[in-house]
Amino acid sequence: MAKLWGGRFSKATDTMVDDFNSSIRFDKRMYAQDINGSMAHAEMLGRQGIIPKEDAELIVKTLGEIKEDIEAGKVEFQIDAEDIHMNIETILISRIGDVGKRLHTGRSRNDQVALDLRMYLRDEADELLDMTKNLIKALLKLAEDNTETIMPGYTHLQKAQPITLAHHLMAYCEMLRRDCGRLADCRSRLNVMPLGSGALAGTTYPLDRDFVAEKLGFDAVTLNSLDGVSDRDFVCELAFDLSLIMTHLSRLSEEIILWSSNEFGFIELDDAYSTGSSIMPQKKNPDVAELVRGKSGRVFGSLMGLLTMMKGLPLAYNKDMQEDKEQIFDAVDTVKMCLPVFANMLSTMRVKKEAMLRGAKGGFTNATDAADYLVKKGLPFRDAHAVVGHMVAYCIENNKAIDELTEDELKKFSDLISEDFYEAVSLDTCVNQRKLTGGPAYDTVKALIEKYKTEFLG
Repeated sequence: MAKLWGGRFSKATDTMVDDFNSSIRFDKRMYAQDINGSMAHAEMLGRQGIIPKEDAELIVKTLGEIKEDIEAGKVEFQIDAEDIHMNIETILISRIGDVGKRLHTGRSRNDQVALDLRMYLRDEADELLDMTKNLIKALLKLAEDNTETIMPGYTHLQKAQPITLAHHLMAYCEMLRRDCGRLADCRSRLNVMPLGSGALAGTTYPLDRDFVAEKLGFDAVTLNSLDGVSDRDFVCELAFDLSLIMTHLSRLSEEIILWSSNEFGFIELDDAYSTGSSIMPQKKNPDVAELVRGKSGRVFGSLMGLLTMMKGLPLAYNKDMQEDKEQIFDAVDTVKMCLPVFANMLSTMRVKKEAMLRGAKGGFTNATDAADYLVKKGLPFRDAHAVVGHMVAYCIENNKAIDELTEDELKKFSDLISEDFYEAVSLDTCVNQRKLTGGPAYDTVKALIEKYKTEFLG
């Protein structure tokens, strides 16, 4: 096949170079964006009198037919046509001849690929945002069912203070809410149209860039042609946003894995979201959570690949930048695979409330409240901290919990302690007295859930 750019060359490209240079294997997924962008460009060329209006109309009509044929599986892309852009233009020319050759007037593949990628990632960002919101909805439902399910909170993976499962889950809602904000911000920054930048220096044709931008749903046009073709900040930014989403999913995956173990026994995953062992009949493995945790590294790798690719490139376009697509496509695909299965895993798991409560009763999670009790009786906090520290040591030696000590035993540590101590260190009190904004008190968390429901459920 003769190359559309082959006029300057005296021999054909080596077949090995064709294969090495080609990106059609992975950029063919952008066919719809490429065709939509070309249709808008052709319409603008006709409106501006740059090409005959009837030619523009024929180009637009034929591009629409090509799109229908692609979606019907009637088009076979060619490796020696290099990429989706040249493939579609080649097909167009094969159908309408010289008229099709007018399409590329005032345009370079450099600004064309930047346009297509922005449009494609804009669509993907919208879908990812919806998926992230759906995961928040699954967490909200689980939290709403567990506003009074007391469990141990941890620091350093050591039992720290009693909280509720709802409070714990709402922490992940906060993370994912920020992820939604980042995706929306990224979308707004990538929704700027580069077409009209040409190869690097614009064009002498009187293009109406604003018309094309409005036609394609862009908020603005790029203001520097060099940056217009060489900017991949939006790709790196989306990859970073996806990496943070995967970080959050991986953190919760780790907890799901721990909680489903025999040692914790806080939850049981549904059979439909677990797997077994080929040799050990008793096994029920949290493979979904483990795979999500593992796939996070894959997405992080895409981000590092993109940043490393871009860090040494002079202006403007360089062929290195073809490598952006496989990285960001894989990151997008991976996150889109993880989000729905993760939401379903959470929605179907069974919470073992009694096991969580037992976990909170062990490990002296009410020790801070014992110290606070003494502070409210007039003892300086540092002295109260030391008193309760001695109390915990005594409990460990005698295999007792703080609230299992008799009043006589308690008075050995401080005369300030009286019978109201037991109510002060009960787990319900420990949780519900923490009713400041952001705290785990039942009503505080319920109010936060309602706020989230208004925002995400409408």
